[in-house]
Amino acid sequence: MAKDNANTERYIAIARACLKAINDTAGAAGSREQKIQAVYDAIDQAFQSELADYRQTLAIMATVLERIASGQLAAEQAAELARKTLDQQPESTRNARIH
Repeated sequence: MAKDNANTERYIAIARACLKAINDTAGAAGSREQKIQAVYDAIDQAFQSELADYRQTLAIMATVLERIASGQLAAEQAAELARKTLDQQPESTRNARIH
């Protein structure tokens, strides 16, 4: 993964959560299945946390698209609303691959 990729930090955070869960469960009591589940849970939690920005951005853009699709806005109003929405988009979600 390129170091200048906006999602590198997200990828690293998920990888660290995986490694931490593996290390934490290695010496812990419990069955193998419980340890595996703990690692899966840590991965899921880290992944969900890192996708929060994307979900929020998607929800905002969906609302804007619904408003534009309603046909109640003039073309220039629709274009201005789209521009404002894109300008508010978090930098981490602009033109970047998810992984």
